[in-house]
Amino acid sequence: MKRAIASDRAPKAVGPYSQGVAFGDLLFCAGQIPLDPATGEINGADVTAQTEQVIENIKAVLAVNAMTLADVLKTTVFLTTMDDFAAMNAVYARHFSEPFPARSTVAVCALPRGAKVEIEVTAAKVAGNGSKA
Repeated sequence: MKRAIASDRAPKAVGPYSQGVAFGDLLFCAGQIPLDPATGEINGADVTAQTEQVIENIKAVLAVNAMTLADVLKTTVFLTTMDDFAAMNAVYARHFSEPFPARSTVAVCALPRGAKVEIEVTAAKVAGNGSKA
């Protein structure tokens, strides 16, 4: 049975979607932009700071389902310019470890609220991958 996942430590959904949806051992996390959950405003002027906030938001959604970044199987990164790839990748590499999730990175013409980066993840509770499950 699917169930909605919601964290007050991540930005509230601003439309008809859930922060995440759990189904069995899987968690599908909606794309997170760098909104500060306390203020609802973009946190950070550059892609480095924005990627840090995005990852904190993802960690908050994962935590509701007793998961961590170690449980992430796949990420999709959206950037408004590929010129920001190296800076985003440096932050990403500090937070994810081997075996790294599969990843797609695409450039888009715009993101909500003027964000420079958005990341969505799919995670699974699998014995031995670092989850608390």
